[in-house]
Amino acid sequence: MTLERLVPLAFVGIWSTGFIAARLVAPWSDPLTFLCYRFLLSALVFAMIARAVGASWPRGRAEWTRALLVGILLQSFYLGGVFWAVDRGLPAGVAALVVGLQPLATTLLAISMLNERPDVRQWLGVLIGLVGTVLVLLPGMNTDFGKVDPMPLAAVLIAMLSITLGTIWQKRAGPGLDLRTNAAIQFIGALVVTLPVAMATESMRFDLVWQAWMGLLWSVFGLSVGAISLLLVMIRRGSVSSVASLFYLVPPVVALLSWLLFDETLTLLQAGGMLLAACGVGLAGRRKSSAR
Repeated sequence: MTLERLVPLAFVGIWSTGFIAARLVAPWSDPLTFLCYRFLLSALVFAMIARAVGASWPRGRAEWTRALLVGILLQSFYLGGVFWAVDRGLPAGVAALVVGLQPLATTLLAISMLNERPDVRQWLGVLIGLVGTVLVLLPGMNTDFGKVDPMPLAAVLIAMLSITLGTIWQKRAGPGLDLRTNAAIQFIGALVVTLPVAMATESMRFDLVWQAWMGLLWSVFGLSVGAISLLLVMIRRGSVSSVASLFYLVPPVVALLSWLLFDETLTLLQAGGMLLAACGVGLAGRRKSSAR
């Protein structure tokens, strides 16, 4: 298997562990406070890596502004919105279902914003992947949607749109930027936006227990340094619709990890959904869409 094929698999595997880390940390820290620590440490790590290798920093205000904006969308609004919504009582299955619309939204917006032209096979892959994701999430969707609080639901919808727009903006604005300094600036932007909200709405609780520290360290080095770096590389090299379709594999991997680690139920319906999601991602990423 070539390195090019390993990168998407590595990204999905690492990204999916974020939900396990969040589950580990949830009893020991306020959600936005945890994200602030993650953003701060991630920015410092990327800055040190950039300094060690002599990476160049953006010189103009426009490049800094673009990188900050992508960080606010990809990190602050996306992660902050999902964490806040779930913390305010939105069922995790509902949040995952809304976020699962991101590949479809990305494909639609990339047509007008990036002039990408997915072919029939890719469209079929996106739709099959969506059906597979719904089947994986269905057993956990015992929710009366009429009783769902509209504010958390709106927050997770904004989060989904934020990661969609952030991915597209990164594709448009980031080709010439060094990925290490670009990532450092993105996490600075995320921290600047998230910290005031955390200070205004939370007690800034972060218990000094091993679960909180393990979750934080993995979130910084595994998710921020590892998964985000892979995501930025894939966005630079491929079409955003193909990259976004990889997110269809996240719920199946999370369900599998939960079955292995927490003895949660894994049904035949979910197994079928996993297979459909994998087929959809395979079709969506089969050929690069033409960008003019």
